[in-house]
Amino acid sequence: MRNKFIVLWSTVLFAILPTCAQVAVGQIVQKKTLTLLGAERVIAAAKAEAQKLQAPGGVIAVVDDGGNLMALERLDGTFSAGANISIGKAKTAVMFKKPTRFFEELINSSGKGRTVMTALENFTPLIGGIPIVVDDQIVGGVGVSGAATADQDEQLAIAGSKAFEPSSMSNEAPPVSYWEKSKVDEAFSKGTVLFDGGDGRNYMVHASRREKPGQAEIHTKDADVIYVLQGEATFITGGEAVEAKTIAPDELRGASIRNGQSRKIARGDVIIVPHGVPHQFLEVTNPFLYFVVKVR
Repeated sequence: MRNKFIVLWSTVLFAILPTCAQVAVGQIVQKKTLTLLGAERVIAAAKAEAQKLQAPGGVIAVVDDGGNLMALERLDGTFSAGANISIGKAKTAVMFKKPTRFFEELINSSGKGRTVMTALENFTPLIGGIPIVVDDQIVGGVGVSGAATADQDEQLAIAGSKAFEPSSMSNEAPPVSYWEKSKVDEAFSKGTVLFDGGDGRNYMVHASRREKPGQAEIHTKDADVIYVLQGEATFITGGEAVEAKTIAPDELRGASIRNGQSRKIARGDVIIVPHGVPHQFLEVTNPFLYFVVKVR
């Protein structure tokens, strides 16, 4: 009798197990996660839109699906408070799973104003916050503040939120960039940027000109590939930048370099300075012309 009971119970158990497994599988959802590289892609897409619209500034903030800040970039000319506002917009878009335009219009609409909502913690009901959606899942949010208008804030945020759409991730090659000799000569006469990488590419091209020694420089994200066209200079690399101060996002300048390596560079020379390495031009001939390709 006991053996029959064991056999019967085993039969029932094995009949139940597949059903339990199916239930367990049904309760597990594959979750999409926004990575740092993905957050930087969102910012690049928003920056490309800013260049397209010729926006005078803006701070772009990206948060994950829990509202935690992942990446932030402040464009030149943006007011300092823009950082906190853009983070608040991104968090609000994630927390409430809606563009922040919905809340600003709800609060401002005649007869429907919900001003009490403004007392909510971490709530920024201002236009310019958009959820980032991938495969119908909200993976994060992007907020923009400090462009010319609230509508431009939103346009930049929308562009950033679409960074993972198939049309934005196509394998189509970017357009070829070309500058004729007269344009290149003009750029070198002033020392200007030829290509700023504003369309989301990870490189920039500078037509650089020096007429005197410069400060110690550190680019925390950009590697410099330098090709000398004219003149000579003493170039110091490595060591430690003295009195280094941040002058812009990911850019530091110092008075000099301590314990660096000195070398003479001249026409035809190429030198690569990895990101984070201090470097400084000294004893520069006038003019000293060189191409710089900055790679991020």
